[in-house]
Amino acid sequence: MKNVHKLTEGAVLLAVFTVLLLMSLYIPVLGVLLTFVLPLPFILFAAKNKRSDSIVFFIAGLLLSLIVGTVISIPITLAFGLTGLVIGDLIREKKERSVTFIGGTLTFLAVSILIYAAMNVLFNINFVEEMTKVMDESIEMSRSVVDSIGAGAAETEELFTQLETAMKTMETLIPSILVMMSLSTAFIIQLIAFPIVKRFGVEVTKWKSFADLTFPKSILWYYLITIFATLMMNPEEGTFWYMALLNLSFILQMLMVIQGLSFVFFFSRLKGWPKAAPVIILILTVFMPIFLYIIRILGIIDIGFDLRKRLDKRDA
Repeated sequence: MKNVHKLTEGAVLLAVFTVLLLMSLYIPVLGVLLTFVLPLPFILFAAKNKRSDSIVFFIAGLLLSLIVGTVISIPITLAFGLTGLVIGDLIREKKERSVTFIGGTLTFLAVSILIYAAMNVLFNINFVEEMTKVMDESIEMSRSVVDSIGAGAAETEELFTQLETAMKTMETLIPSILVMMSLSTAFIIQLIAFPIVKRFGVEVTKWKSFADLTFPKSILWYYLITIFATLMMNPEEGTFWYMALLNLSFILQMLMVIQGLSFVFFFSRLKGWPKAAPVIILILTVFMPIFLYIIRILGIIDIGFDLRKRLDKRDA
């Protein structure tokens, strides 16, 4: 009876996955949003069943995606299916919410890198080069239009130079962007899937309050060492060290910003501010660069000088 129940549950979840996959492939706009729901059947099955059964379920999902979908459905199923499988397995083992988040992020990142490498080797498709080529063509087309209407002023030329520089920087930051994309994807998947999973009787651990999030002091030292190394080495653009230090600096800066935002939520709770206050500061930080710099500095001070402990002692 137990095996029959498991098979029935697996069949129903695979049917749900198939419908979601078809909708994500063939429905514009809504399909992109539904992509983040694809891991849900895998999370549900892995959270309730042992690992070997989950692997069989995943293989069945892959075969179904090959039958009903297109070539694109295979990498989509690999990325979102495996991510869901790992998250579900960590839920079954009753791991902390942060561990499931990190596990989901690393899985999505690893599969994305493997898919990128496979596409490059098997089909000679380099997404970075193709994207760069399209952007370069767009810039050149815009330049031609501006020149044809006689608006080729020095300010316009400077704008195009800045655009080209930004493009080169973006190309160098691809590894960091991939990491941030994986973090965002894992977060959205959990945000959508976990409330639904709870309704099916699966116990999920709660997040610790964002206000209590703190990174170790070693992060600050890594950040300072990266800045010092960049100033001392002054690596030439396009070299390995330039790419490595720029990406490391970008990721560490983001961590400082997260630390700063966490401190804002902590301070808001400490002072009894309205709940909307830190949310407004978060939105301003995303859309206004000046706030981004201030929050980053606040994060550095918080880590370096144990600002929270000092405030706690003062208010005690």
